[in-house]
Amino acid sequence: MSALGRVVRSGVGRRRVQTLVIGLATMMAVAASVLGGSLLVVSGAPFDDAFAKQHGAHLSVQFDAGKVSAGQLSKSKDADGVSAAAGPFRTATVTPRSDGWDNPGWPMTVAGRGDAGRDVDEAALLDGRWPTRSGEIVLSADSALFPTMGMKITFPDLSGDPTLTVVGVARSVTQTADAWVVPSQMAALTVPGSGGYQMLYRFTDAGTAAQITAGGKAVTQSLPPGAAVGEQSWLTVKKTAEQDTALYVPFLIAFGALGLVMSVLIVGNVVASAVGTGTRRIGILKAVGFTPAQVVRAYVSQALIPAAAGTTLGVLAGHLLAVPVLAETEEAYGTSSLTIAPWVDLAVIAGVLGLVAVTAWASAWRAGRLRTVDALAVGRTASAGRGRWAARLAGRLPLPQPVALGLARPFARPARALAMGTAILFGTIAVTFTVGMGASLGQVMQARAHDAADVVVPAPLPDFGPQGPAPEKQPEVDPAAVAAAIEAAAGSGKYYSASTVRATVSGLTGTLNVNAFTGDASWGGYTMVSGRWIDKPGEAVVPTPFLAATGTRIGDTVTLNGLAEPVTVRIVGEVLDPRNDGMQVFTDASTLTAAHPDLAETSHHIAVTSGTDISDYIDALNKDLAPLGVTARAGGFDAGSDMVVTLNALSAILTLMLVAVAALGVLNGVLLDTRERVREIGVHKALGMTPRQTVAMVLTSVAVTGLVAGTLGVPLGVALHGWVIPAMGDSTGLRFPGSVIAVYHGAELLLLALGGLLIATLGALLPAGWAARARTATALRTE
Repeated sequence: MSALGRVVRSGVGRRRVQTLVIGLATMMAVAASVLGGSLLVVSGAPFDDAFAKQHGAHLSVQFDAGKVSAGQLSKSKDADGVSAAAGPFRTATVTPRSDGWDNPGWPMTVAGRGDAGRDVDEAALLDGRWPTRSGEIVLSADSALFPTMGMKITFPDLSGDPTLTVVGVARSVTQTADAWVVPSQMAALTVPGSGGYQMLYRFTDAGTAAQITAGGKAVTQSLPPGAAVGEQSWLTVKKTAEQDTALYVPFLIAFGALGLVMSVLIVGNVVASAVGTGTRRIGILKAVGFTPAQVVRAYVSQALIPAAAGTTLGVLAGHLLAVPVLAETEEAYGTSSLTIAPWVDLAVIAGVLGLVAVTAWASAWRAGRLRTVDALAVGRTASAGRGRWAARLAGRLPLPQPVALGLARPFARPARALAMGTAILFGTIAVTFTVGMGASLGQVMQARAHDAADVVVPAPLPDFGPQGPAPEKQPEVDPAAVAAAIEAAAGSGKYYSASTVRATVSGLTGTLNVNAFTGDASWGGYTMVSGRWIDKPGEAVVPTPFLAATGTRIGDTVTLNGLAEPVTVRIVGEVLDPRNDGMQVFTDASTLTAAHPDLAETSHHIAVTSGTDISDYIDALNKDLAPLGVTARAGGFDAGSDMVVTLNALSAILTLMLVAVAALGVLNGVLLDTRERVREIGVHKALGMTPRQTVAMVLTSVAVTGLVAGTLGVPLGVALHGWVIPAMGDSTGLRFPGSVIAVYHGAELLLLALGGLLIATLGALLPAGWAARARTATALRTE
């Protein structure tokens, strides 16, 4: 081994604490960077691959068959900017019933296509084959009906009671329909005077929403006004497909940035401290023939070795932490083994090690510039006059002498105190941000649950789709009878009922939930983002994703199809609801009276009167409900989704890593300080300072730094939370109200500010114990 190699190995072995600090700081930065970068890349990969392979439609447009002809639509293929087009395909919204089940299913959009397509929206067959004659149907893999080969589907609402056999399962990457049949079958599936046409377009330029809008105007310019009744952009579908993993990216970027900044600061501080405390050693190295460049390389290498080990562990940790998130994406797209791209690992490794090398070189450069004679002449202790004014000021305070000595110590080494304070600052920011994010996600999950009621009578479970042998037909539950029992029960306060039906909206494929309320449901836990709650028939509130997907806003009207007759509602409010990708409509039950008189799936939500025991109330109510076939249970918010659990777990792990790095940064600084002051500590002990007083002096030396850093870190953590949480909402198409953002309370912020003091104390405990155990005679002999 060369002389330079021996110096590097000796330095790494001697500075074990510093080596550990650099390794952990680097591991934290690499883990968060690998995780965030990988999710940013992988989140869109399944959709992009499928879209390119299947020549997905950039824009699908639904037309009213009563206002435009197939010949007119065919001419739109020649519009400016259109590179390829498919259609027109006849479409219809139908309500199926699968064999073996008495209850009808949910409405779905069926399109008549002679083949799976090729140049535009090629439907990928996952099982079976494409229909070749009437009486056959291919279901979408995302259909509300569970697709089973050979299953019989009937349509009792249509004349002739047509029956179709499932011969295939397919997936359209741009979700253009829920099922496909041959064109000749559409006549039997379309009620006279209804139905429509579907056109699918690909444009030469379709990378932005503005380009899609321009393309949509071009293809409809020559058509009669009002012919287009709905459209769907591939960008909307893409955003929905990516939102599960995209949700993680903003907060991982925040943790990655915190980790990178902290690793740079700590590496620079450790190397600068090593140079400062090893000045005499540097002089000796130069005296025996080391060049300035070799000295610099020695100290850079001493930082790169633990950084390389931390990088290796960080890459492994990033891969392990990505497993649950990638698993969700694999399940959503049916892909197999989504993996982290190797170039992401290489980019993070090169970037982090490059930052460490540059930071270490900047700090070690001073070692290379030291003159040999000056380095040999420098002692270990700090300048005698540094911090004297602070010591004199602290001595005048009515405090015990050890405490006064400790309070003055940061002013003797201001640069070191600043480095420790910065580490504590970032640790406090991480803790503050994590506490706020957990509270915000809790608010979102409460809004998602919509369950502020004390007692709930759940709706009977629907039995849609073949899930085994058909059970015996259950007696229908009468919602009016349940409501009467609730009204008569002692202790019942305000209550409302909620019924769910499925409907379609022009321009959107698939069905959405229409939640119809009887009674005032405004108290039931529905968090409004803007506008107001419904207060009369014909009004509706909808989530943000619905507004984005339909291009509507508060004050606009939308028409609900797939019911006995179309229902037009006016949007009066925007509600926070992440369920079903935000595809929900909330309205009054009387709005659907004509279109759906027999509302099923009815749940009842009750607030008991003050002083009523909920358990006793439920027991008494269930005696009256037993003959009706339903059971009451306690209401309230239940635990959250896998996504929330994963986010909270990831943030907790990354925060603990940051706090550990911050505490180790304090440990490194205090350890260097106590080693420099070993003779001074020996003098104090010789004059009568007890071990307990020595511990108090060392801990007090970081108390002010911890308090100041904690006080500054809390508002910065709140600001980071205020940026990341809305960004996470934007990534999923949600807008969060103030109640989700403003989650901090005064007492909580005070405790978080004291967290900086706790981190400082934890980091200083070991050096304080070492100083307290040091023998006086040994300390006095140390130079």
